[in-house]
Amino acid sequence: MKAAILVEQNRPLVVEEIELPPDLSFGQVLVKVHYSGICGAQLNEIDGAKGPDHFLPHLLGHEGSATVLRTGPGVKTVKPDDRVVMHWRPSDGLQSETPVYRWNGRKVNAGWVTTFNEYAVVSENRLTRIPMDFDLRLAVLFGCAITTAIGVINNDAHLKIGQSVVILGIGGVGLNITQAAQMVSAYPIVCVDLYDSKLETARRFGATHRINSRSTPSWAEEIRKIVGSAGADVVIDTTGNSSVIEQAYELTHADGKTILVGVPRKGDNISIYSLPLHFKKILKGSHGGGCEPHLDIPRYVRLFQQGKLNLDGIITHEFPLERINQAIDLIRAGEAGRVVLAIGPQAAT
Repeated sequence: MKAAILVEQNRPLVVEEIELPPDLSFGQVLVKVHYSGICGAQLNEIDGAKGPDHFLPHLLGHEGSATVLRTGPGVKTVKPDDRVVMHWRPSDGLQSETPVYRWNGRKVNAGWVTTFNEYAVVSENRLTRIPMDFDLRLAVLFGCAITTAIGVINNDAHLKIGQSVVILGIGGVGLNITQAAQMVSAYPIVCVDLYDSKLETARRFGATHRINSRSTPSWAEEIRKIVGSAGADVVIDTTGNSSVIEQAYELTHADGKTILVGVPRKGDNISIYSLPLHFKKILKGSHGGGCEPHLDIPRYVRLFQQGKLNLDGIITHEFPLERINQAIDLIRAGEAGRVVLAIGPQAAT
């Protein structure tokens, strides 16, 4: 099968044929991958944001859609021909050992789920069934972008009706955070980004106020004019930029919450005045919004089917697997929303 391999940090991925493991072990599932998303987490892995990578070469990708081909011993939650969302957060089912692939005689490591490959051996608890007629291209979004975003609002921020929220960075996750904030009737919903096109999309997803921080150097002051001089009830950072995180903390009310979705590079530390944390102010890092995929994904699928969850325009670009490095360059440029890979010529909808 064809796969994109991280061979060396800070270098393009290598797209080549690799060999699948010969057998499935306890809790493993073989799937045909149809579509994959590209998340900031993969860019961080390529860039070595968390430091040296001791598992090279290895496969990447943590949100996708697939069809189950075969199940290993002990698997009960999925069966052959099921359509599934592939996700990085653990859910119902067994957690298997991680698979090992082969490439030109070399060992290629992988985690419990990878999606930048035509076929994948995945741990049972990284798969959630979806309806057979569900659009597999859109299903990718339920692997991370939607589940993380709604979880940030519900589980991390506990955003209440009428509370103010500021969202810094309007990519695939930030856009869905905006939508989730609107769904719980937050007000105002202030979105900040470098690009007017992304801010215009945010308007359609519920942003009540939009600020282009590139053309508005005093953007923090503009936010205070909207939410009040004391700051916002909740400020959410998706950028992982340390200076933006510091500003997010400063913009948060003394009784409010700063939620960090983006992750800075290792060593790129933040500096804050911590005294408010001893009272009611909260600074918290989100881990996938605390999503429980086997419970949350079916709920969100039903919301979409009933027209209560908008996915129109979240995916802005699509590439074949062979052009994954071009797709990654586009994401780095900052103007794209969610970018997906169509894996193989038989990708189904």
